[in-house]
Amino acid sequence: MDLELKDKVVIVTGGAKGIGRGIVLQLAAEGAIPVIVGRNEEDNLAVLAEVHQLGAQGLTIEAELTKPEASKQAVDEAFKKFGRINGLVNNAGLNDGVGLEQGNYERFIQGLHNSLIHYYLMAHYALPALKESQGSIVNISSKTAETGQGNTSAYAAANGGRNALTREWAVELLPYSIRVNAIVVAECATPQYDSWIQTLSNPEETLVKITNRIPLEKRMTTSAEIANMTVFLLSQRSSHTTGQLIHVDGGYVHLDRAIS
Repeated sequence: MDLELKDKVVIVTGGAKGIGRGIVLQLAAEGAIPVIVGRNEEDNLAVLAEVHQLGAQGLTIEAELTKPEASKQAVDEAFKKFGRINGLVNNAGLNDGVGLEQGNYERFIQGLHNSLIHYYLMAHYALPALKESQGSIVNISSKTAETGQGNTSAYAAANGGRNALTREWAVELLPYSIRVNAIVVAECATPQYDSWIQTLSNPEETLVKITNRIPLEKRMTTSAEIANMTVFLLSQRSSHTTGQLIHVDGGYVHLDRAIS
């Protein structure tokens, strides 16, 4: 299916690693122009090289999105380069383990800056261009907003905010035909996830237990599977879909654990 994304400019935050990288490469495969926003320019450039290998254009923007001014700078740079923005994927974030008992005000607020505040700021600054293009926004979210995880209050709160903002923006932006959807991720194989597993006392055993609880095929979701849904939601092939929280998780959140 042609998703009609050729030459569409799409900003992807956290676009150099894991899910973000998967989305960038799928956009490139569809002929879109991904704008890779990430804190490490070396990593950004490595993914841009992969984009070029696919025969697509792209742009890298080094930005530390925990700093509020960085969002405006990133959007301005993308618009200056291409003169348009057709889509925004808010993806960057960090499951930073800020709990209730052992956390504190400073760490909690920093957690919101890591994983939520820039979602709002990127959308706010991209909005004039998205209104002009009648573009689309996809927010990447996490099951922690719905299931909890334990010892991750800031990240859970951030993802609850991501889900709420998805619905709120979908309503506010109806007059502009801007669609806003979220993809809720559960257990997805990424470098960040691998790093988290290795912090546990029994990482291999824990990973087996987790995958055995995933109803569909007892395996982790891949970043490519998240990317496929993201790119579909960015495209006009999903032209009447907005305000949705779509779980790409092998049934992890909603199917009965008894079947596992």
